[in-house]
Amino acid sequence: MSAYALAHLRPLAEPHEEVYEYMERIQATLDPFGGRFVVHGAPVEVREGTWPGTLVMIEFPAIEQARAWYDSPAYQDILHLRADHIPGDLVLVDGVEPDHDSAAMAARMRAKGV
Repeated sequence: MSAYALAHLRPLAEPHEEVYEYMERIQATLDPFGGRFVVHGAPVEVREGTWPGTLVMIEFPAIEQARAWYDSPAYQDILHLRADHIPGDLVLVDGVEPDHDSAAMAARMRAKGV
């Protein structure tokens, strides 16, 4: 099952030179873990609530690879290049199976009293 790294970034008006370096180096940290960009800073269309900033979504084959990428020495070595200059939040999350059924999920939750 795929997993994702989602980053909600609130970039400043002018990117710092270190942000460009981060962007140039991040793919090499993803490759060993099967990571690939799905969304990378495209404009978001806000339909509910507010969303200041941009979205980055990286897909991994499984949550274990997402965790291993984030914790890897290669990524930790460049993380500060972005984090020191762009405030944001990053989460790792499992995706759903291709046959995911939200109605069946609701039924299981009701049965458990959740």
